[in-house]
Amino acid sequence: MRIHTIVNLFRPDAVQAAKEALDGLRASSVTFGADRDSAAALGVEAVAPEELGKADLMVSFGGDGTLIRAAHLCSESGTPILGVYFGRFGFVTQCMPSEVGAALSSFIDGQAEIDERIMVQTELIRNDRSVATLHSLNEAVVQRSATTRILTFDVKVDGTRMSRYPADGVMVSTPTGSTAYSLSAGGPIVDPGVNALLITAIMPHTLSARPLVVRSEAVIDIQIETRGDAVLSCDGQSRLHLLSGDSVRITKSPRVTRLVSVDSQDFLSKLANRFQWSKSSRI
Repeated sequence: MRIHTIVNLFRPDAVQAAKEALDGLRASSVTFGADRDSAAALGVEAVAPEELGKADLMVSFGGDGTLIRAAHLCSESGTPILGVYFGRFGFVTQCMPSEVGAALSSFIDGQAEIDERIMVQTELIRNDRSVATLHSLNEAVVQRSATTRILTFDVKVDGTRMSRYPADGVMVSTPTGSTAYSLSAGGPIVDPGVNALLITAIMPHTLSARPLVVRSEAVIDIQIETRGDAVLSCDGQSRLHLLSGDSVRITKSPRVTRLVSVDSQDFLSKLANRFQWSKSSRI
C-alpha cells in the first residue's frame, strides 16, 4: 500500500502529528511519499506534483485549505483523502489528531467508510469554444479584479435567464463549499450529502439578489455584460483572467472527492458547535 501526505508546514503540531503517524506505520508494508516541502520535514520520499494523487490514500494534516489542495491533487485519480484537523473553523476535515492511528488502521484493514462529495466543473468559453476546464470541491467564482468597478453579471440556468447582478461577482458552490466562501457571501448552509449547486451573488448592488439552490444537473452560464477586468477563480487554487466576450459554464463535475469518513454525524455536530446552536438561549 502507498500513502502520500501533505502538511501545513506553518503548523508545528501538524508536522509533529504527521511524523508520529508515519512512524506508527513503518513496521507495516506501507510505502510513504509527500510533496517536496513536506517530504523534507518528514524525512520521506519526495513525490512530483503530478504523481502526488496517485496513491492508495492521501492524508492531509492541516485545515480545510490543506484538504482542498489534496482534493485538487486526487480528484482525477479518485484517491481517498483522510483529512486530519489542524485548523480554526474547518468543516471538511473530520479526523482529530487523536484519531489518526485508528483511522489509518481502519483504512488499511479495508473497514473505512468513504464519503463521496460532488465537485463542480468550470469551462472558460472564448470565441464559442472551451479553452480551459477546471474542477473544484468548494466553488467557482467569477469576480471583478481589484482595480475594476462594479460589473453586471448575466446568469442563466439551463438556458433560462435567471438574473442580472450588478455585483462584485457571482459564485457557484457545492454543498461542501456552502460553509466556505459561499457562507461568508450570505449563501445558505447545505448538507454535503445533498446533490445540488448553489448560486450566490457577491456584494450585490440590488435588493432583489437572493441565493439560489438548483439541482446538481443544472447548466449554469455566467457572462459579464459590462466592460472591465474580471477573473475566474476555482477553490482559490486557480485564477484565470477573463477577456471581453468570455463566458463561463459551470456544471456538476464527473469527478468526485472521496473522503475517509470518521464520524457520519460530523457535519451536524460541527454546525451545532461552531454556531453554538446547541447552547441554550434566553430571550
